[in-house]
Amino acid sequence: MILAIDIGNTNIVIGCMEGDKCSFIERLSTVRTKTELEYAIDIKNVLDIYQVDPAALQGGIISSVVPQITKIFQLAAEKILKKEILIVGAGIKTGLNIRMDNPASLGGDLVVNAVAGIKEYEAPMLIFDLGTATTVSVIDKDRRYQGGMIYPGVGVSLDSLTARAAQLSGISLEAPEHLIGKNTIECMKSGVIYSSAAAIDGIIDRMKEELGGKATVIATGGLAKKIVPHCRRDVILDDDLLLKGLSILYYKNKK
Repeated sequence: MILAIDIGNTNIVIGCMEGDKCSFIERLSTVRTKTELEYAIDIKNVLDIYQVDPAALQGGIISSVVPQITKIFQLAAEKILKKEILIVGAGIKTGLNIRMDNPASLGGDLVVNAVAGIKEYEAPMLIFDLGTATTVSVIDKDRRYQGGMIYPGVGVSLDSLTARAAQLSGISLEAPEHLIGKNTIECMKSGVIYSSAAAIDGIIDRMKEELGGKATVIATGGLAKKIVPHCRRDVILDDDLLLKGLSILYYKNKK
């Protein structure tokens, strides 16, 4: 069993993986000012909650889009596990054929999602990751990473909408009872959720046209559960996709 960690702009996802089986997933807030010791305590507390003995873990692997804390978190995890923690980046073997202008610029989380998607699902495929930003990864029929799309995430859209209206702050991302809202809060919830679902549906249609008419569509990320049920296109919800990819890369690269 290994410790798999994804450091995002808003949350840090931590899970224990045994092959492609996930024992648990938890989320911590991404705090750029925390010290190595503070993050080590966070990791230890999560493992204690799930009664996981750090000595029983073979090692760990991290993907990160927050370079300021990547090394700090790696040292924190090594302090608890007493084993090497890999970082997805230069020098890591992925087996991924990236067709972008600058393959090195592709975020570690997108690499990991693509590696897991290619192993688990039929290509061509679209992978939506709904986090701080919503990203779309496009894998062609030959399992090559062709590129994708990035646009503001659901939470960012809601924050932007409420930023200048103090009385509207703190709105949760729960779908209202009716599509047509009956008050301001319901209208805002409906607008954010259903516009996000409609955007996914529209992007799927356009991407499928470019790929030749068909594609497997997978959604993952912290906000996927809020939006995917309201989509009208067929979308596979896979909460564990990123952790599965980290597990694949760990065993591909372990010494």
